[in-house]
Amino acid sequence: MHINILFLTLRVFSATGGIEKVGRVICKALTSLPSGSSLTSLAVYSMYDKTNEANAKYISPAIFKGFGQHKLQFVTAAVKKGCTAKVVLLSHINLLMIGYVIKLFCPGTKLILIAHGIEVWAPLKGFKRYMLHKCDKIICVSEFTRQKMQDLFNLPLEKLVILNNCLDPFLLPEQNENKDEKLLKQLGFAKSDLVLMTLTRLSSKELYKGYDQVLESIYELKKRYPSIKYLVVGKYDNAEKQRIDALVERLSLQQQVVFTGFIPDEELSLHYHLADLYVMPSKKEGFGIVFIEAMLYGLPVIAGNKDGSTDALLQGRLGLLVDPDDQAAITASIEKVMLNASAYKPNRQLLMEHFGFEVYKKKLQAILNQVTG
Repeated sequence: MHINILFLTLRVFSATGGIEKVGRVICKALTSLPSGSSLTSLAVYSMYDKTNEANAKYISPAIFKGFGQHKLQFVTAAVKKGCTAKVVLLSHINLLMIGYVIKLFCPGTKLILIAHGIEVWAPLKGFKRYMLHKCDKIICVSEFTRQKMQDLFNLPLEKLVILNNCLDPFLLPEQNENKDEKLLKQLGFAKSDLVLMTLTRLSSKELYKGYDQVLESIYELKKRYPSIKYLVVGKYDNAEKQRIDALVERLSLQQQVVFTGFIPDEELSLHYHLADLYVMPSKKEGFGIVFIEAMLYGLPVIAGNKDGSTDALLQGRLGLLVDPDDQAAITASIEKVMLNASAYKPNRQLLMEHFGFEVYKKKLQAILNQVTG
């Protein structure tokens, strides 16, 4: 059976968040399905990107159309194109209404929704809940999200399928894994420092990433490990930066903590190689792509055990899981890794077997084949 696919997304190339990363990987996976697959045509429509922002590494510009925030044009074009597609793939629940309208006009079109995390972890109002049930398949990025959706919306289990996020196929660790001396100097670190790292957006609306708890741990540990440092990478809003600065000052950690702000993707590897441990005891991760990226760079990882992070760490087989509400446990876990980092290095083979791009692509193809019969 030949299938035409329309992939609808909010944003793919004009931002660098986790959902955007997933969108880029899906574009690449769909355009590189193995020869002999049933895919005959693909179109990708993005509401907020512009057409010229498409990255040819991930998708041919010929099949990508960005609408540059022209929402009405996007909706009209998406419905029209969707009625010619065999499968419509939605990158976010905020696109569910468009998918539902396509199903109304063309009941035979298969509708697949990708469910990431907190956007589907809360009850939905009646009609949105009804539309959710009209999806033919819902791809959940973690077991945690699947269980949440089943509990909240009473969806048939066979409608919910797990497809863990994967490593970007173009994200490759450099051969030189030494700490970059220029960057060390720029950040005020010494080569012998023990560097903890967190990569996240610091937002006053998202107070669940766990960096407060890491700061508290560093306050306790610096007495025994004066060379400990904390590298926090990611953009921040002013309100949250002021709050965190006040906490750093209260804990007298001005010499231990560095906030880099936004760092371009192409410079992230240097920062990963600077670190000795990646730690983010979050409570609301849908999956946590940053964990598998850190492990690709060989870093021991500590994550929370109350969200989708458990999938990223294979329930503890790839790193340490800790109760994000247990301050003493977080501190003890950090010290445990610092004392014997080599014992907590991730298993690269196991990482690739579960989160490599080729594995992801095969699983995605299997889902498409299942949906289309």
